[in-house]
Amino acid sequence: MNFLFSLTNNLDIPPLLRMGIVIILAFYLGKSMKFIKLPSIIGFMIVGVIFGPSLFGIINHHLSDSLNFLTEMSLGFVALSIGLELNIKIFKKQVPGMMLVILAESFLAFFLVTIGIYALTDNLPLALIMGGIAPASAPAGTIAVIHEYKASGSLTKALYTVVGFDDGLGIIIYGFAAAFSKSLILKESNMTITEFMNLMKTPFMEVVLSIVIGIIFGVMFCMLLKRLNNPIDIYVMLFGMVLFFTGLSGKLHLSFILTNMVVGMVIENTQKSQLIEKIRSELNSSMPLLFVLFFVLAGVNLHIEEITSLGVLGGVYILLRSVGLISGAWIGATVGRLEDKIRKYLGLGILSQAGVAIGLALITKQEFAYLGPDGVYVGTVVITTVTATSLVFEVIGPILTRIALLKSGEIKQ
Repeated sequence: MNFLFSLTNNLDIPPLLRMGIVIILAFYLGKSMKFIKLPSIIGFMIVGVIFGPSLFGIINHHLSDSLNFLTEMSLGFVALSIGLELNIKIFKKQVPGMMLVILAESFLAFFLVTIGIYALTDNLPLALIMGGIAPASAPAGTIAVIHEYKASGSLTKALYTVVGFDDGLGIIIYGFAAAFSKSLILKESNMTITEFMNLMKTPFMEVVLSIVIGIIFGVMFCMLLKRLNNPIDIYVMLFGMVLFFTGLSGKLHLSFILTNMVVGMVIENTQKSQLIEKIRSELNSSMPLLFVLFFVLAGVNLHIEEITSLGVLGGVYILLRSVGLISGAWIGATVGRLEDKIRKYLGLGILSQAGVAIGLALITKQEFAYLGPDGVYVGTVVITTVTATSLVFEVIGPILTRIALLKSGEIKQ
């Protein structure tokens, strides 16, 4: 395998040629997934793994790093498409129930993972961090399956809502867990409320400012869109604005997923249906290409050698996170008196985990490195475990989403 890796890297293949080969192969392998009743994104990821650094290295680390902006851009469009499905008037009666679902699945995943990891390792800072990362989801996998199978119905709408908002709550939960973990490592058990609130200020402000900026730029975006009639003009403006919102959020260290989602919500809830349909039409025409790019690159970054580092810790995390999300969604939907199919199947559609979770793990590794040997240990274990488990969740998440939508009758076989 090392020989093949060296051979492909020594070949003088231009980056565009490499990407062209990989995208074409991903397209056909994705299409072939229907014969074994799997979502096409599984095929895209398989091609990414095969041609990534883990195997042949056609897309090496250098090229992969230079294409990271495509991942953020794709997620920006995914977040916008989520927002465009969140009509407040339609969900007015279900808002309390959906909020219960989001709170229940997020906090139950946090508590179960924290308790399980602590029982296994006797390391409370590590347990809190792993628990804090557990609620974070990867909306791209869920939305890709919905788009591919043209799913529609109450469960589909519920999935849009949950995968959109639970990342915001997840960031806050992680902020709480990280602040408390730091105090434990530094032995600051007598930390004052003021000191704790100062540590919590960053995640709260990240979520609040993401929403505020999303609303402001959503209104401005709508004003610009009203002046455009040509679908091509709308598409160009849409493309430029998503890049702008995503880039600005990154610059300000905000959640670009939340910002773009709120922009979509502003459009959906303030504009005429004719304009909204034009935007949806343009989005639907570009999303298939974005999904190919996103999941090929996701596959490139899924280092299969990490699977060997799963161990008992990774297995416990996968099991308890899954139980927490599925059970929490069921409890929230039951207490909130939501439809029977939402109670039964919502939890299966929210298991995907990747980008946000890995990002939080990287933050942990960087920030905890300054807390001495205990902090270094926590950071190393967290990044290793989350990277390895994300590989599993990225594969099983879309498959379970398809099963949930199929059993609920919201996609045709």
